[in-house]
Amino acid sequence: MNHLPGVFIVSDSIGETAEMVVRAAASQFNSGEMEIRQIPNISNTETIDEVIHQAANNKFLVAYTLVIDELAMYLREEAEKHGVVCVDILGPLIAAFNNMSHIEPRREPGLLRKMDEMYYRRVEAVEFAVRYDDGKDPRGIETADIVLIGVSRTSKTPLSMYLAHKRIKVANVPLVPEVHPPEELFTAERGKVIGLTINLDQLNQIRTERLKTLGLKGQANYANPERILEELEHADKIMKRLGCPVIEVTNRAVEETASKILEIYYRRLSNV
Repeated sequence: MNHLPGVFIVSDSIGETAEMVVRAAASQFNSGEMEIRQIPNISNTETIDEVIHQAANNKFLVAYTLVIDELAMYLREEAEKHGVVCVDILGPLIAAFNNMSHIEPRREPGLLRKMDEMYYRRVEAVEFAVRYDDGKDPRGIETADIVLIGVSRTSKTPLSMYLAHKRIKVANVPLVPEVHPPEELFTAERGKVIGLTINLDQLNQIRTERLKTLGLKGQANYANPERILEELEHADKIMKRLGCPVIEVTNRAVEETASKILEIYYRRLSNV
């Protein structure tokens, strides 16, 4: 039975893109296992010389993702001299984008990996927001980038998830008169904790609608104006004690409130 040739994966990054393409192409052939050798982080012509020498001796082909023109050109020239089949994985598509957009490519190795890392940081932030939502575990306060506090229905959870998609780890803690706030709030880095407050009438309306969706009576204590006032006053005392920035969320969309939170967050980072 015929077998596919072995492949050298040559890249100025780690070569994941080229390997995925090679394996996808190889899967179209019923030829058993194929040997793949990765040569990552190429930065000089000496390594290319060695790869071409081995490829010629072992009858391997070379698949490459070299975004630095000088190295890619050198690889092609050496491969042609030694009769080695050489396949450019990214070059044709980069050239097509360049020709149609008239935008010059950055020619920076490892950009796809950086994008992958951004994706994983986003996933990690979302998992963090879920784990430390609604004060489930006060230990999250120490490792969070931002901690949101406020009474129930001040958009703490939606804001936590919105910010998580911007790769920011957010914990949120509800403030309830009967429950002493976690001590970690009072030892947190200054500026990390951000308070959310809301107009009593709007909060009453939000809570009343929430009770209706749950099939409960609107007269429940949760939507009682006197109870709401007690909660807001309690939260205000806690926020003043913490000396934390406070954002009014009345009639504000999540995106608008998030923008103000990010202003506070980046200001704090710039002062570190």
